[in-house]
Amino acid sequence: MQAGRSGGGYVQRKLPHVTALFWALKIVAVTLGETAGDLVGITLKTGYVVTELMFLGYFLIVLALQIVSRRFRPVLFWAVVLGTSMVGTELSDLLDRGPGHGSAANGVGYGWGAVILTSLLGLIFLVWWRTGQTYDVENIASRKGEILYWTAILVSNTLGTASGDWLSDDTGLGFRTAFLIIAGIMVLIIAAHYLTGINTMLLFWLAFILTRPLGAAGGDALTKPADEGGLGWGTVWGSAALFGLLAVLVAYQSRQIRRHPPAPLPAPAGDVRLSA
Repeated sequence: MQAGRSGGGYVQRKLPHVTALFWALKIVAVTLGETAGDLVGITLKTGYVVTELMFLGYFLIVLALQIVSRRFRPVLFWAVVLGTSMVGTELSDLLDRGPGHGSAANGVGYGWGAVILTSLLGLIFLVWWRTGQTYDVENIASRKGEILYWTAILVSNTLGTASGDWLSDDTGLGFRTAFLIIAGIMVLIIAAHYLTGINTMLLFWLAFILTRPLGAAGGDALTKPADEGGLGWGTVWGSAALFGLLAVLVAYQSRQIRRHPPAPLPAPAGDVRLSA
């Protein structure tokens, strides 16, 4: 065990490599966040405020555990991503529709919600840049960088909810057409990653935002009745199926991590964590 200090020390990676498995897990996690939010807030009729407080409590607990952890733990990491999706869903709905599961007329509306959240995300990235922390999400090694990372993820997932609602509702496209449009944009981002010199982190965050409305549309496709174009699973069975799939994928990633532990990162200046 070695002290993680600048000038020869190392810290264990706490964030995963961005691979196809990462994106599969992210899409499943945010889709589960959508259906779980609908299950608690709408099916169980707890309302946005109570549901948000419940999800916020869960999110703060798993986030604290993630921050103090000294290495990448897939179960914990994806529990936090799930928390950002659940909290983000309720925050977006509260902002856009107002409290009590009202209509868009009771809040700022989907369009303005997306504008506000986009501005907030831009401000976060500006603060991130001013701190001098790396934007490379695979190589974040400091606690400050990790906090910025999770803040950006929370706002990204909230923005993804608002933008997805705007695309499917305000434009009149519906969730199925919105899903196809977002999926098409994701394909273009993948092509841009391999075929152009566009900044990798810019493409990462664009894709990260878009996976949220992609998951929301996918969640609607699972839970909505057949006469609305869905499979009719409902929020209970839809959430159960997604949770099972997420558990299988996380177990697979955990097995891969045990078989091939990721290499540690050089510790940033002033970092005093111990590698473990």
